[in-house]
Amino acid sequence: MPLVTTRELLDAAIADGAGLAALNVLHLETAEAIAAGAEAAGAGAVLQISENCVRYHGSLAPIAAAAAAVAEASSAPLSLHLDHAEDAELVAEALRLGFSSVMVDGARLAWEDNVALTRRAARDGRAAGAVVEAEIGEIGGKDGAHAPGVRTDPDEAARFAEATGVDLLAVAVGSSHAMTERTAAVDHELIERIAAVVPVPLVLHGSSGVPDSALVAAIRAGMRKINVSTQLNKVFSAAVRERLGDDPGLVDSRKYLGAGRESMAGEVERLIRLFASAGARS
Repeated sequence: MPLVTTRELLDAAIADGAGLAALNVLHLETAEAIAAGAEAAGAGAVLQISENCVRYHGSLAPIAAAAAAVAEASSAPLSLHLDHAEDAELVAEALRLGFSSVMVDGARLAWEDNVALTRRAARDGRAAGAVVEAEIGEIGGKDGAHAPGVRTDPDEAARFAEATGVDLLAVAVGSSHAMTERTAAVDHELIERIAAVVPVPLVLHGSSGVPDSALVAAIRAGMRKINVSTQLNKVFSAAVRERLGDDPGLVDSRKYLGAGRESMAGEVERLIRLFASAGARS
């Protein structure tokens, strides 16, 4: 089906009280896995391409075209999102390429500079009909700007949202990027406090390190867009290792990458269903 917009997927998640799965694309097989998992779950998802992914591939347009082609060939509603872009030119390119949402990441900057960068991106995004996400205070696990235990202040988050006109806000509530163990202690009471004063949907980054039950509780407390990358990479890589271990002489990369794709698709389906279950309160 044609690409849908992230706004459409967000509105549906808000209406259902569910979490919207925003899942990172690393290469073609991961885009295919996300599409297959979404089809199996019978629900939509966001295909996220990060600035790191763009750097790996050398440019945005080819991997964006591949992800868009996978989405358009899928029966699941899928949107295209630029994740963690610190480069304003990359944000502009994504908008020109038709991404329906972008994340401008000014979390390393001083407050005034982050506000200025985000305000410009929100203005340009609005003109392009796209949703713009930003981050206040850096989420843990990104060069130490957030020491362990540091959290987003609700009033500061509200001021940031008002000053920038941003559509989505990622906040620090206890999760951390690139965690391979699911041991993060998320502050659900803080999520409720932030959600009560911030007028836009909240985004949970670093979700791979958060246990299932805590993810459901975070969605019920007010998180709406749930970003996942490392957990999917773990599942993909484990399947590749197992396939190569079973056949050390294997040289056809399609056979081991296919195993990774299949395994990741199963985890995508599971996560989408998990996030949807947060809205199914008895």
